[in-house]
Amino acid sequence: MASYNKTVLVGNLTRDPELRETPTGTKVTSLGLAINNTYTKDGEKKQDVVFITVNVWAKLAEVCVQYLKKGSSVLVDGRLIQKRYEKEDGTKVSTIEVTAESVTFLDKKSE
Repeated sequence: MASYNKTVLVGNLTRDPELRETPTGTKVTSLGLAINNTYTKDGEKKQDVVFITVNVWAKLAEVCVQYLKKGSSVLVDGRLIQKRYEKEDGTKVSTIEVTAESVTFLDKKSE
């Protein structure tokens, strides 16, 4: 069976993006993205928030650092990646992140 790995998210940044470099010189930034979900349960309106890390690479990373800040609203088009590692205490950890293919800035330009 064929596989398909694509995700589209809209949310707000939880922190200012910071530019880093890999040992080979590739630029990268990680965006903390908060995605609000509103739903009704037992006639009562409820809300929860999903937090996800979005990794942005190369020139797009530089543009994100230049124009985005905490609270900025973005649409991210990308793919899911899973990271697995073991903590010093032996605990195994698995996280899901997004590698961005495009980031659309949704805030209006300030005058």
